Amino acid sequence: MRSTPGVLDRRRGGILLHLSSLPTSPGNGDLGHQAYRFVEFLAASGMSVWQTLPLGPTHDDGSPYQCLSVHAGNPLLISLDWLRDRGWLDPASSALPATSPEDYRRHCLRVAHQGFSRQGAELSMQVYDAFSRKHSAWLDDYSLYLVLRAENANRAWMDWPVQLRDREPRALQAARRRHAGEIDRVRFEQFVFFEQWGELRDYAHRYGVRLFGDMPIFVAHDSAEVWAHREYFAIDEQGRAQTVAGVPPDYFSNTGQRWGNPHYRWDVMQADGFDWWVRRMATQLEFFDLIRIDHFRGFQAYWEIQSEAKTAQQGRWVRAPGKALLKKLHEVFDWLPLVAEDLGTITPSVDALRDAFDIPGMKILQFAFDGGNNNPYLPHGYEKNCVVYTGSHDNDTALSWYQALPKHQQHYVNSYLGFSQEAMPWPLIRCAWRSAAQLAIVPMQDILGLGAGQRMNIPGTTQGNWQWRYRWDQVEGQLAGRLKALSRLYGRC
Repeated sequence: MRSTPGVLDRRRGGILLHLSSLPTSPGNGDLGHQAYRFVEFLAASGMSVWQTLPLGPTHDDGSPYQCLSVHAGNPLLISLDWLRDRGWLDPASSALPATSPEDYRRHCLRVAHQGFSRQGAELSMQVYDAFSRKHSAWLDDYSLYLVLRAENANRAWMDWPVQLRDREPRALQAARRRHAGEIDRVRFEQFVFFEQWGELRDYAHRYGVRLFGDMPIFVAHDSAEVWAHREYFAIDEQGRAQTVAGVPPDYFSNTGQRWGNPHYRWDVMQADGFDWWVRRMATQLEFFDLIRIDHFRGFQAYWEIQSEAKTAQQGRWVRAPGKALLKKLHEVFDWLPLVAEDLGTITPSVDALRDAFDIPGMKILQFAFDGGNNNPYLPHGYEKNCVVYTGSHDNDTALSWYQALPKHQQHYVNSYLGFSQEAMPWPLIRCAWRSAAQLAIVPMQDILGLGAGQRMNIPGTTQGNWQWRYRWDQVEGQLAGRLKALSRLYGRC
C-alpha cells in the first residue's frame, strides 16, 4: 500500500476553481478550451494542483454536494466544441431559439447523440461499448433512473408510481424497452464526459498539474444510488428517510445545518465488505490524483437528526465504522490519496482516525485570527502533513472577510502577517505559501483579489449559490509571474 504522499511528495501550491466557474461558455464553465487555458495558467504561475468541487450531476439548486449520482459526471460540464470537433454536433442543427443555457446544452447533447449514432466511427463505437461494460455496475441503474425521473416530471424517486419506486422487475424491464433510446443517450453523455475528463487530466499531467477532487461523505436522497441500493440507507418502505445528516450549530450557522441526506446503514455496508464504498472510490480515483473527503468526521461519528426536525439543533452523535472502512479501502487500492476535511466539531477521536491513516487535514486561515495564539489554524503551529487554504468554497473572499473584521481584529491580522505593504489578500496568500503545510491552496477569487459579492456558496442557503465565474480580463498580465516568484521563494515551484 502506498501512503498518501504522491501529490504531497513535495511542497506544492494550487488554485481552487470549480469547472463551472471557467469563463465564456454558455451558462457555465465546462471541459472545453478554457479548461486547457486554465491548466496553462496554473503551470505558468508555478502551480501544480487544480482543486475542483464534486463533478456529479446536480439538482435544480446547482449544489455539487447534492448530486443525482456519486459516479456520474455532470453533462452540463461537457464541452460542446469537443462534440463539434468530432462532427457529432452540427452547428446548424444545434441552433435553438432563446432558452436557458441549461436547456440549450441539453438540446445540443441530444443532437450530438443522434450524430454519434448515425456517423460514429467504428473505433469510437468500440470505445463506447467498452466504457459501458466497464461502468455497467452503476451506469445501468443511473441511466434508467434518469429517464424515469424525466418521465415522472423530475419528481424524486420516492414519489414515483410504486412499481417503479420499489424497482419491481417487470416494471423496470418494461421501462428499459420503453426508453431504450433515451437510456442510450444518457450512457453516451457519460461516455463523453469521461472521455473529455480523461483528456483534460492527461493534458494537466503533461504540464505537471495534478487534479484534486472533492467527495461528499453523504449521498443525496433523490439519487440513483439510494433508489438502486435502498438496503444501504436508513429509509422506510416508502423510501422516506428515517434520520438525516447535518451538523450541529457551528461557525456557519447558529441553528446548525440540516443537509437532509439519509444516513447509511453502516452495519449492512460493513457486513458485505464495504463493496459500495469500494466501487465509489474506484470512480473517484479514475477522476482525481488527490481526493478530499468532505465531512471526514462523519467516518468517526455522524450527527443524526430525526427526519421530522426542522433544524439541526436537536440531534446526536452516533459512532461510525470509519476505521474498518479506511482499512478496507487501503487493502483494495494500492494508492489511496486522501485529504480530510476536518473542520467544525473535531474531537481527539476524529484526529486519531485521520492520523492512523496518515491523512492530511485542512487549515483555513480565515479561522485563525480569534481565540489567541494557540488557535490551531495559525500557521506557526502547523505540521507538514496538512493542506492550508486562505478560504474554502464556503467562505467569503479573503478581501471581503478582512474588510468586515472589526478594527482591532484587523490590527491583529496585520500584526501577525507582519504589517505587509502588499494589499490584502496578498499578505494572506503569502502566509499560506510560506507555511509548513505541504500543500497550499487559494480560491481563484483570492488570486484575483476580489471583494464582497464574489463568493461561491453561503452555507445553509439554497438560492444564488454555485454561480460565480471569472473573466480573463480580470487576470492581470503580471499575475502569473507574481505567483511563480512567490512559489519559487517558498519552495512550491
